[in-house]
Amino acid sequence: MNHTVHAVRRLATVEARLFLRDPLTAFFSLVFPVLLLVVLGCIPALRRTSPDLHGMSTIQLYAPILAVFTLLLLGLNGLPSLLAAYRERGVLRRMSASPVRPGLLFGALVPMYVGIASVSVLLVVLGGLALGVPLPRQPLGFLLAFVLAAAAMMSVGLLIAAFVPSAKAGNAVGALAFFPMMFFSGIWLPREMSPALLDRIGDFTPSGAAVQALQDSWNGHFPHAVALLTLAAYAVLAGGAAAKLFRWE
Repeated sequence: MNHTVHAVRRLATVEARLFLRDPLTAFFSLVFPVLLLVVLGCIPALRRTSPDLHGMSTIQLYAPILAVFTLLLLGLNGLPSLLAAYRERGVLRRMSASPVRPGLLFGALVPMYVGIASVSVLLVVLGGLALGVPLPRQPLGFLLAFVLAAAAMMSVGLLIAAFVPSAKAGNAVGALAFFPMMFFSGIWLPREMSPALLDRIGDFTPSGAAVQALQDSWNGHFPHAVALLTLAAYAVLAGGAAAKLFRWE
């Protein structure tokens, strides 16, 4: 047991170093969400509350959206392309013949990516606080929503990684999933401003459900059961399918 924990810790440390050596990925995962929030917050009109937005400001709407951004980026772009590249180069095959089994790589990568996303969310929360966005008023609901959102995004990413044949294909398929997910999360048009039909469709996407659950808890309400169940369903179904379909070679 101790050997397994040590191996996972070593793998996570190596992967974290490799991640930080890619400045572009590190920038978009950690810095870009809070930077975009600050840029938007420099526009006075976006900091003013409006009855049309249920008494919130545009900045308050974008805070949970940007909190989900890193989960989408890492889950749908980072994880599939990285695992596909390892499979393509034979890394997973060589690991399967060593005491460090390929499955331990999941135990290192997924928590590492969730940790990076957690730092990004913390920066968004602190950046929003500096711009007048209150702290999440339902912290337990916020934590639950974030954990389920992370599980859903990483599970979808693992499912993509299970069948893409190469790193390039992983990037392409990840992008095909990433941009619609961003649309339904509201980054181009916040959900409060979009047509009701799009909102209802978005409620049953992992990104839309994640933003809704985080928004609810940010405003002091426990996340709606539909959003939480949607995220849990994606985590269980996509994660289970990924476990069955994943190819090590």
